[in-house]
Amino acid sequence: MSSDTHNTYLTTDQLSARIHYTPRTIRNELLDCCLIEGRHYIRPFGRRKILFIWAAIESDMLSAEHDALSLAQPE
Repeated sequence: MSSDTHNTYLTTDQLSARIHYTPRTIRNELLDCCLIEGRHYIRPFGRRKILFIWAAIESDMLSAEHDALSLAQPE
């Protein structure tokens, strides 16, 4: 399987280590505000456990940084 079609799924603790937010902050502040079910995370088999989709999260984080930088540039 090529890396383009392979998603990396992360637990809350693994995502926490990558983005340097506590698991509690991810669950209480980012979930359903910045991280949207179906785009950034899934609940496999309809269960409570959440798996985060790293490619979508990383893409949106980089896009948001780019948007913020372009807004800060003088015209």
